[in-house]
Amino acid sequence: MSDARVAPVLPEPDADETGPYTHLGFATAKPGHEDEVEALILGLVEPLRAEEGSIEFHVHRDRADRRQFVIYEMFRSKQDLEKHLAEPYVQEFVRAIGPLVEGPLVQQFLRMASDLPAVR
Repeated sequence: MSDARVAPVLPEPDADETGPYTHLGFATAKPGHEDEVEALILGLVEPLRAEEGSIEFHVHRDRADRRQFVIYEMFRSKQDLEKHLAEPYVQEFVRAIGPLVEGPLVQQFLRMASDLPAVR
């Protein structure tokens, strides 16, 4: 896992990998800033889903600890995720959320083991 305040070095897909490039992001809001953090993250939904190469983007909040947020994003390729991370609105999001969260924004990059279902 890596800190999102520093441009992450994305792991290369495996040579036999044919699935999408998937990313998880984790953030813990500072006490009293939960709604601000949620609003910032939800502000990513529309522009991110409109990006070419974006397959899925979902925002989750832990049921037991409402300060905990998890972001799930899936892109066609590593290159599509790299383009996304360079978008000005993403860079602004990272700057804006920094003072509102505890510790670093944590990222995890996943390899899809199951088949990607057809779009419904």
